[in-house]
Amino acid sequence: MRKLALSDDILLSVDKPARYIGGELNSRDKRLEDVDIRFVMCFPDVYEIGMSHIGMQIIYDMLNKREDIFCERLFSPWVDLDKILREKNIPLFSLESQENVKDADILGITLQYEMCYTNILQILELSQIPMYSKDRGEEYPIVIGGGPCSYNPEPLAPFFDIFYIGEGEVVYDKLLDLYKECKKNNLSKHEFLRKAAKLEGMYVPEFYEVSYKEDGTIASFTPKYEDVPSVVHRVVVQNMDTVSYLSKPVVPFIKVTQDRVVLEIMRGCIRGCRFCQAGNVYRPQREHSLEYLINYAKTMLDITGAEEISLSSLSSSDYSQLDKLLDFLLEYTKDRGINISLPSLRIDAFSLDVMSKVQDVKKSSLTFAPEAGTQRLRDVINKGITEEDILSGSMEAFKGGWNKVKLYFMLGLPTETEEDIKGIPLLCEKIAENYYSIPKDQRIGKVSITASSSFFVPKPFTPFQWAKMETEEEYLRRAHLVKDTFREQLNQKSMKYQYHDAEVTLLEGLMARGDRKIADVIVNAYKNGAMYDSWSDQFNMEYWLKAYEQTGIDPGFYTLRQRDLDEIFPWDFIDSGVTKEFLIREWKTAHEDKISPNCRQQCLGCGARKYNGGVCFEGKN
Repeated sequence: MRKLALSDDILLSVDKPARYIGGELNSRDKRLEDVDIRFVMCFPDVYEIGMSHIGMQIIYDMLNKREDIFCERLFSPWVDLDKILREKNIPLFSLESQENVKDADILGITLQYEMCYTNILQILELSQIPMYSKDRGEEYPIVIGGGPCSYNPEPLAPFFDIFYIGEGEVVYDKLLDLYKECKKNNLSKHEFLRKAAKLEGMYVPEFYEVSYKEDGTIASFTPKYEDVPSVVHRVVVQNMDTVSYLSKPVVPFIKVTQDRVVLEIMRGCIRGCRFCQAGNVYRPQREHSLEYLINYAKTMLDITGAEEISLSSLSSSDYSQLDKLLDFLLEYTKDRGINISLPSLRIDAFSLDVMSKVQDVKKSSLTFAPEAGTQRLRDVINKGITEEDILSGSMEAFKGGWNKVKLYFMLGLPTETEEDIKGIPLLCEKIAENYYSIPKDQRIGKVSITASSSFFVPKPFTPFQWAKMETEEEYLRRAHLVKDTFREQLNQKSMKYQYHDAEVTLLEGLMARGDRKIADVIVNAYKNGAMYDSWSDQFNMEYWLKAYEQTGIDPGFYTLRQRDLDEIFPWDFIDSGVTKEFLIREWKTAHEDKISPNCRQQCLGCGARKYNGGVCFEGKN
């Protein structure tokens, strides 16, 4: 029996002790003395969140298929265990071996969202690893960051040795082989990092120097050595079916946030929404074959015993073989009581044919994302759907047996007006009227429409990266205007409205758009008490306000200022696939209230084709 890092009395004193014991079905067990590399992979949030993330499961499975590597998992301890570890001076440990994280060769940390940044410092401190990479000697692990937030790694640059820019399946084998070679030849950490910096997709922050102008903007960003690349090119999988699918997913002991099988059907998106970072940095669209997905689905459902399977992509409606995949899933799950979830569907593509196929499947809420309340603003953001699409699509859904609809919007989008703001409840009212126009004997009770609005954050590598944000007071004014307008509608009792936290949004914007100076803000906020900032019951803005005072940083410089087109961004040294020229064209087109065709209609020359052998989608040039 494995020896646990925590005693029984500690485990019994914390909430959900199963978070910390490992040993789940399909978790790996290797002897440390039998492997060359101990790789601890961390998701800096609680177990239930991290174990819901398909990307972590994929990399865990992929690395453990190598006999020379033991990949273990690590999650942020909840605040109760955090306190105990500090009081008793117990070093943080990995789940599989229950050994100290600080003794690993490599600590890989996934960067999924900005509000987990203080938890990264928690992981390092509890592991008894120095926060700053410059203070870590040869005895400490190499710390690598990867994931969506690595497309602007600069606010975290002082804490990491390497950032992996791109999709995890591409370069990890080369990087780990290089580490083995350097370890075998007794090369120093610095020598390994010099070699790693030459691999495609690898960014080593300490090898780059940043200088600033008097106004605080970046003057230059240059490598310190001639053999270090001035531009870091992201890496992507070209042929999705070459990716070894997740054959043995770890089955958690406790219920996780998304307790379902996730079937990734494709990557990338053809749509070109101007606010969407993922839609740009994961270009071009690449699909799994139908055969691959059928085998994958069978394996995952049989192993996990899950009661739901979710089709994962940025725009599931655009998967070319969606009908055939659904035919298989409906037949395979028919007698097994398994629900099929279809997220990321475009309301215009949610045809009666697709809905009729899931008639016999439990109907949960339909989720659509119009993003804006008026057609003008939907054109500005290049959403590519009309009000007619929304109303006809929702009517088909109602006729198909649904009576619950969730709608997602954004407030604070570039060029937004009072009319656009009020358009959110007015659009919801039209949808409700649609439902009640159906004969009463054909309805299923009352319609339930839930509208949610987040506040817009201009993300790197989008056409809106030059845009400014609004103040907290202005965001709240707009949200209250939406709420008040909902109360004026005839069908207000059938509609609910909720909006995100404006303080958290502005903090997210600071970290998404920040440079290396923001690292000091993060450290000070963490030392003040900030942790689990994405959790509303843990978030405390006072910690951050104090950090601004301690560092002299004005957050408005990063959030409330519209950028000039020639300004150097902190992330400009990264080649994300789309060119800056393309993004500028789209920024200007947005201000003309015009839409751009999607990739299947016309190639706009975004630059992504060079990453896929000159091919963008479905084998067409």
